[in-house]
Amino acid sequence: MPLSTTTKQEIIKEYQTVSGDTGSPEVQIALLTKRIERLTDHLKSHAHDTRSRRGLLSMIGKRRRLINFLSKVDKDRSVIIIKKVGLKD
Repeated sequence: MPLSTTTKQEIIKEYQTVSGDTGSPEVQIALLTKRIERLTDHLKSHAHDTRSRRGLLSMIGKRRRLINFLSKVDKDRSVIIIKKVGLKD
């Protein structure tokens, strides 16, 4: 369930650190969070879709690793992105 290009561009514009930024940890975390939310909604109605569930767990782990990396590099940036995307920490 990929994101549409318009949704992706809106998220990138909102979370980019400098103009043209598409690969910073903040942007990656925001994009993963949006994909996780969409996949979670899908799994609520399709509970036996185990392959999608495995993909969901993979995305959650990748997001966690990105947040851990960002907290090692710059703790303030990680706290800001966690609050901005609405995660608990």
